[in-house]
Amino acid sequence: MISIFKNLKKRDWCYVVVCVALVVCQVWLDLTMPDYTQKLTESVSAGTIAMSEVWKNGGKMLLCALGSMASSIVCGFFAAQVAANFAKTLRTRLFHHIMEFGSAEINRFSTPSLITRTTNDVVQLQMLIAMGLQVMIKAPILAVWAICKISATSVEWTTAVLVCVLIMVVTIGVLVSIVYPKFKEIQKLTDSLNDATRENLSGVRVVRAFNAEEYQQEKFHKINTAITKNHLFTSRSLGLMMPVMSMCMSGLTLAIYWIGAYLINDAPVMERAVMIGNMTAFTQYALQVVMAFMLLVMIFIILPRTMVSAKRINEVLKTEPGIVYKDEAAEQTERGRIEFRDVAFAYQDAGEPCLKDLSFTIEPGETFAIIGATGTGKSTLVNLIPRFYDVTAGEIRIDGRNIKDYPEKQLEKMVSVAPQKATLFVGDIKSNVTYGCGETVADDDERLSRALKISKADFVAELPEGIHTPVAQGGTNFSGGQKQRLSIARAVFKDAEIMIFDDTFSALDYKTDMLVRREIKENLAGTTVILVAQRIGTIKNADKILVLHEGKIAGLGRHEELLESCPVYKEIALSQLSEEELTGKGGDAQCRQ
Repeated sequence: MISIFKNLKKRDWCYVVVCVALVVCQVWLDLTMPDYTQKLTESVSAGTIAMSEVWKNGGKMLLCALGSMASSIVCGFFAAQVAANFAKTLRTRLFHHIMEFGSAEINRFSTPSLITRTTNDVVQLQMLIAMGLQVMIKAPILAVWAICKISATSVEWTTAVLVCVLIMVVTIGVLVSIVYPKFKEIQKLTDSLNDATRENLSGVRVVRAFNAEEYQQEKFHKINTAITKNHLFTSRSLGLMMPVMSMCMSGLTLAIYWIGAYLINDAPVMERAVMIGNMTAFTQYALQVVMAFMLLVMIFIILPRTMVSAKRINEVLKTEPGIVYKDEAAEQTERGRIEFRDVAFAYQDAGEPCLKDLSFTIEPGETFAIIGATGTGKSTLVNLIPRFYDVTAGEIRIDGRNIKDYPEKQLEKMVSVAPQKATLFVGDIKSNVTYGCGETVADDDERLSRALKISKADFVAELPEGIHTPVAQGGTNFSGGQKQRLSIARAVFKDAEIMIFDDTFSALDYKTDMLVRREIKENLAGTTVILVAQRIGTIKNADKILVLHEGKIAGLGRHEELLESCPVYKEIALSQLSEEELTGKGGDAQCRQ
């Protein structure tokens, strides 16, 4: 919890000091007012009161009240500044730290959990700071100062206050220990609720297509009910604090007057006026002590949940990225050559590696295709090249160097990826195709037109706004094939020496598939192209074809060679094409219906 506040900047610490000073001033003013009340009460009890004295003491009490109010307002302003700046700094740090995570770390926390930690958990800490700088600081100062002022007045009255304080402390401690585990559960359930909501909204078409609305509602209802029950339990438990505080306040007032009655009755007549004044002042001091603990109750209502949030945020910040990059740029002697040397890979907590003993070479400028049954590790293999994951064993070399020797920026410039699932961002077509390439490069209209031409995104020219056509979140205003072609255009626009198309042509019809591949072959000569595909027609003309089977190499060579030497490849081919189509010449083969 304490380590999280290291995110406060020097300016924020200065504001904290100002807040503390203002709180001390506020407490001093609040505890000065009973002194003037005591003087007025003594004068009234002694029968020596005069209006001038009432105006004098009353005016000072009014000034103290106004000064306390002004201090509270200014303190609130600075506290809000500290809380807002802290939340901004923490969110920024979390975001940048998460951006350094590899796929393994993101999968470990899950996307909904990371979103919750970056938003909801940060808000909990922001609320604590905003209230804490006004209440948490004020409460102990007010309690200690008030107890010090009353301790010299009367042992009996002081004992009554200490008993009251003890009851409140025990009550707060017991209730906090009860609700803390529930708050931990609430934050976990919030992650699950976000996950269920996100899953339902992103997959709404599938939900409706399979008439699964009731199933999704039941799934959401189960999590929502669990959160509600936990919230009700914590709210009811913490709700006991206020009645206890009210009872202590009323009981303490009664005890003070009851004790005071005995003390005044036993005191000499000449001292009774002073005793009555002391009792009045003591009552106000005692109520200030109770008020301090009532302020603490407000903090303890949100403190348990905030402690859980701080712990969850620290878990993210203390998680070091599994993939570490070098700082110095590596010298390149070739361009586009990739070599796998005895590569193996296993996902975290997986029993068996999903890729084993992979050794092959992709020469510069080659079109290299990868095919295999579903779940054989095709996407995993290409994800190792840009270091989305690191190999478990062996090494991958690009241009003669281990990919672990390249700085992040250098490796990113060398490799361009069109992923299996086309992802578009809010903006327009131009900003999506030129994504991540910088303003100078993005304004290269000739390069943009070339990328759209190669990807056969002819539909862009037919749109009323052309490349400036708005793109909705997730690209929902475009069809699957259109999104895929824009994804291909983005990869081509980057103009990297290695281009990976991870089953990118799956959403394209056969004609568009053929035309895009033809454009890539004609316009990207010298670029190493890696194709992951399920269709034989997509990969049959590649320079090399790698056949994966159960994470191992089942065959490597050209189409004709594999038909003769690789049973796995031949089986896949015959499941899609006839014998005549496989051995025939000219045109792209079509899949049997």
